[in-house]
Amino acid sequence: MAESNNLTYFKELAGAIALYVIILTVALVVGRGMSPGLLQVAVLVSPMLPFVLVVLVIVRQIRRSDEFIRKTSLEYLAIAAAVTAGWTFTYGFLETSGYPRLSMFTVWPVMGAVWGVLAVVGSLRHR
Repeated sequence: MAESNNLTYFKELAGAIALYVIILTVALVVGRGMSPGLLQVAVLVSPMLPFVLVVLVIVRQIRRSDEFIRKTSLEYLAIAAAVTAGWTFTYGFLETSGYPRLSMFTVWPVMGAVWGVLAVVGSLRHR
């Protein structure tokens, strides 16, 4: 049952991410050539619609999981959020001393990477 759920999850996640990549590519190609305004903002933000699908897929998978997976997922997410908060606050202080400003796009990759490392280490530890 768990392997069937995982296969369904990966198929749903791959579909949502593929849709995100397609809309992101179109939005960047079309949106950058548009004149500034509300329509350009709408086009450039449009990749967030399939991103909502990604979130829904993840939520559905967590709800299909057993209590142990839910507990460890929450633990990894909490640790990743804490590490990311520490990193962003540290870098914020560094920016006041002259370090270059970083884009908000750097926050999620850091949090996702920490979450992923924790998930891999946890998976190896709980075998």
